[in-house]
Amino acid sequence: MNTLDVQKYGATEKKILIVDDYESERLLMVDTLTRAGYLQITQAENGFEAIGRFQGGGYDLVISDVMMPGMGGLELLKRIRKIDPITPVILITAHPETEVAVSAIKTGAVDFLPKPFKIEDLLFKVNIYLRERKILEEGPADRNIDFQEKLSELSRQSYIYDSIENSAGHNEEIFQKIVDLSLRVVDGSSCAILLVDREEGQFYPQIVKGEDEGVYRSVVIPQLRNLYEDVLASGEAVMVHSDRHPLISPSVICAPLMIRNMNFGILVVRKKMNGSVFSDKDFHYIVSLTKRASLNLENKVLYESLYSSVVDTLKSLVASVQVRDHYTEEHSTRVMTLALRIGEKAGCSEEELECLKISAMLHDVGKIAIPDSILLKPDRLTFEEFTVIKTHPLIGENILKPISLFDRERKIIQHHHERWDGKGYPGGLSGKDIPFLSRILAVADSFDAMTNNRPYRNALSLEIALEEMKKNRYVQFDGEVVDLFLPFFEKGNS
Repeated sequence: MNTLDVQKYGATEKKILIVDDYESERLLMVDTLTRAGYLQITQAENGFEAIGRFQGGGYDLVISDVMMPGMGGLELLKRIRKIDPITPVILITAHPETEVAVSAIKTGAVDFLPKPFKIEDLLFKVNIYLRERKILEEGPADRNIDFQEKLSELSRQSYIYDSIENSAGHNEEIFQKIVDLSLRVVDGSSCAILLVDREEGQFYPQIVKGEDEGVYRSVVIPQLRNLYEDVLASGEAVMVHSDRHPLISPSVICAPLMIRNMNFGILVVRKKMNGSVFSDKDFHYIVSLTKRASLNLENKVLYESLYSSVVDTLKSLVASVQVRDHYTEEHSTRVMTLALRIGEKAGCSEEELECLKISAMLHDVGKIAIPDSILLKPDRLTFEEFTVIKTHPLIGENILKPISLFDRERKIIQHHHERWDGKGYPGGLSGKDIPFLSRILAVADSFDAMTNNRPYRNALSLEIALEEMKKNRYVQFDGEVVDLFLPFFEKGNS
């Protein structure tokens, strides 16, 4: 399941019937599909029970074992076809003999799963055939062979599009998903993404999966170099069939991966699992997949480039504060480090940790508008001066407001001086109305401020600062966040 992250098409609304006389097999499928978002799943122990359930209400998909006592999967398939000819039926069998397969396909089974099946294969086939069922429901009454072929192609194209569009994570994770998806869509036996170093003229395996894994990882195959170079030079995918070349036989598809019209690597898929050659449709699917993946990667690179540029600009604003107040630079770095430790302990996601990192780095950016006479004052501030200082969270929020990339970060910065008891600023928020990441930032910010020298006071000792943090649990700070923070400074953990 972790190799395919695919957006399901109306998964929660789809009704699936699972038929198997082995309870453990049924429960495995139920658990797998439930985790994937399919919530309306019914179970049956044999064909007789399944027919009763099927007659009691329609299903979008049936998954059935072939060998069962009483009524087996083939007889169940025949009866389902009489009741509803368009419901897709996937048969599962430990003995996929040719005669059984031919009989089942003639009767109307849409596909087979061999026992023991792979979870990824189950999810892939369920997703594809539910898409086809949806199109059939909306399609023409005359469902001839040509329509069925177009239906199948449309379902797979839709699957490819959604899979790539919903790919996220680091480049390595996205490359892995592209390889997994390629193998599944064309039923390939091996697949690799090779990145190219143009200065050295070398191909380096980034992701390799399947029966050729050892070959691709140990050497760059010199016999295929010309093929790879032709693909890179032309920017076009190729499909090659050969009975003689052991690393092509029976066929290979090579397609370029591009960003801004520049090739950075190629996708290589070799032979189908059943040993047959790739078809024109397989070639078309891989071309569509690599083009969609290239566009997705290009958008990701452009986003990351824009993101980095904006962050660098904001860092320069913080630097302008640091020129005036050196404490701010060191303080922001320490607060970021401590906030991230708390966030990790709290189980924050990677996205939340990145958000916390940016917020901590920029939490004092609003001080750029505070006059030196107040920001650098060596004595305690008057009420009026403190009122001015209290504006810096709102100023920081306003600085980030035009940048839609940082909508969440600006809210965290705006509220990092709120208090659990509602006596903070600028909004007077209390308790869990304060954004959780703001509560983390408040603990890290306050602790660092207490334990470092300022122009108007000396730093508190670690012991006194920790006592202050404990004393202000559920007063100034979220007590749960304080409890996550305190163990960092216990003896032996600081």
